[in-house]
Amino acid sequence: MKNKLILFFLLMTITSFAQPKTIGQVVRLDPSLDDLIDKNAQIEVLADGFKWSEGPAWLKKDNCLIFSDVPTNTIYKWKEGEGIAPYLKPSGYTGRGDYSREPGSNGLTISLDGKIIACEHGDRRVTIMPTEGGGKKTLADNHQGKRFNSPNDVVQKSNGDVYFTDPPYGLPKQENDPSRETGIFGVYRIAKNGTVTLLVNDLTRPNGLAFSPDESILYVAQSDPDRAYIMAYPVLKNGILGKGKIFFDATPMSKQGLKGLPDGLRVDDKGNLFTTGPGGVLIISPKGKLLGRIDTGQPTANCGWGDDGSTLYMTANMYLCRIKTKTKPAVFR
Repeated sequence: MKNKLILFFLLMTITSFAQPKTIGQVVRLDPSLDDLIDKNAQIEVLADGFKWSEGPAWLKKDNCLIFSDVPTNTIYKWKEGEGIAPYLKPSGYTGRGDYSREPGSNGLTISLDGKIIACEHGDRRVTIMPTEGGGKKTLADNHQGKRFNSPNDVVQKSNGDVYFTDPPYGLPKQENDPSRETGIFGVYRIAKNGTVTLLVNDLTRPNGLAFSPDESILYVAQSDPDRAYIMAYPVLKNGILGKGKIFFDATPMSKQGLKGLPDGLRVDDKGNLFTTGPGGVLIISPKGKLLGRIDTGQPTANCGWGDDGSTLYMTANMYLCRIKTKTKPAVFR
């Protein structure tokens, strides 16, 4: 009996000090990456079993992370010490019966006044919702009377304008779906007065987007394997975008067989881009130089900072992960 008790307490001690599950690796291509991510930093798995996790956003008031599981039409909440729990279901499709393989919410962001702005695939709209009480309000569901395809990712400018992308991924038959009403996959702006303006109409698969620290540039990711670009558009004084240019071409990395495509992206306070793409999360300098990759080993959809602003949360296929950084976001509401 004495030996059994010793063994029991030994096992309990081992369990108590068990290391968290980690995956992947940080691939360092430039020494300056050491200023952004510590050499000993690891990719920690917080939860798994999701169908396609997306859109991480940090709720400061509740000290928790929310993110989409697009195929299951659910927004989940993760909180330190509590783990995973459903936060909102349905999250992006409120119709009867099945709609598509990806009916739920996708990109999420926190508004200037602490509400949740969501891109909803199934209901084909951009909404805003308080975290307590009340209900959703539709910010936009059409442009010039034509319904959007499936709004994908969203960001809010400091003046209150909302910018979002509209590829076909949430439609039942994607680009070939008979319910499509618009012939383009656009980048749009919703002004504070509700006016919707088409800003970009020549991208094949616009996806994630983020502003530079001074909001003079809007970066837009394109998740097209043959044109896997990060585009950069000058933001004019009236909020319209000037002529864009390719900021970073990830097409060769995609052709090499690295998992993933340009998708969600964030910008730190120094102007570095943390953008998902072939090989995980790509870290790119403000001058367009690839400094390294946070390689989760999975197609990685999106990322976003949380906690005190120095933890980068990542949604990678079925995983929710995080890694500590030595840098902080340009915007952290």
